[in-house]
Amino acid sequence: MNRLTFLVPVLALFALAACETMQGAGRDLEAAGEAISDEAAETQAEM
Repeated sequence: MNRLTFLVPVLALFALAACETMQGAGRDLEAAGEAISDEAAETQAEM
């Protein structure tokens, strides 16, 4: 029981950290996608 009492909060912290990391990665990918879309729109406007 003592080991389980320690393990559950540690696993919860790892899960929370993973969610934050994935959320940050999602924001980075979204920003990259927007930059590509903006460049494509500018290139198309120049044609």
